[in-house]
Amino acid sequence: MAYSKIKTSVADGIGVITLSDPATLNAAGLDLMDDLRSAFDAFAKPDAGVRCVVLTGEGRGFCSGANLSGRGGPQAAAPDPEGPDSGSALETVYNPFVVSLKNYPVPIVTAINGVAAGVGCSLALMGDIIVAAESAYFLQAFRRIGLVPDGGSTYLLPRLIGKARAMEMMLLGEKVPAKTAETWGLVNRVVPDADLMTTAMELARNLADGPWALGSIRKLVWESLDAAYEEQLHAERMAQKHAGRSADSREGVLAFLQKRVAAFNGK
Repeated sequence: MAYSKIKTSVADGIGVITLSDPATLNAAGLDLMDDLRSAFDAFAKPDAGVRCVVLTGEGRGFCSGANLSGRGGPQAAAPDPEGPDSGSALETVYNPFVVSLKNYPVPIVTAINGVAAGVGCSLALMGDIIVAAESAYFLQAFRRIGLVPDGGSTYLLPRLIGKARAMEMMLLGEKVPAKTAETWGLVNRVVPDADLMTTAMELARNLADGPWALGSIRKLVWESLDAAYEEQLHAERMAQKHAGRSADSREGVLAFLQKRVAAFNGK
């Protein structure tokens, strides 16, 4: 399928989505979000054969946030006598998309090159594994334009780095360099810029070669952010039931007994 704001490729079970509007540092206007939704939906289909998705950006940035000057900026809402509704596109486009990533069937790796600002920061944080280049940085830029963080940032940041640091990021709107983000636990790994995609693809290869249960693991972890202890125990029990009936589980047990490396097929 042809896209105007992204590039995609699939090889050996790994789907790669590259935000490709470098002139705007890959600003997430509605046109880019339409492409993203379509690409993730296509990769989620069973016949696509995708067992892990890598999301990254082209050029000097991962994503500079919403496109303030184009389709999908804060002024893109329908006329309102009280003024523009800057949350309209969140309700119809951005929020449904990040929810779909939360519920995605296979692991997601985000490879952060350069700036991840505004909703671009939110997209970066949707990765199950987040790899950042040394030159990358994260920015909650909303205060600079008199708006509030969105795309799930007010949910994820306090849970990832704690209330104090989340408040600092959002209230002060200062850049958080990759190394600081790693120290805070915001990202999994920081690597030299030249090694970003190599590292991301190595991690994706590991995930794509893994068992069907990896999709259930990511689902359990996302759900744990809101679940009570007893609820999470029940969720684990039900997920274990389904995982134990998978072909990959049978292969894993057999490989263990035969003292060999398991050959999982994602089923």
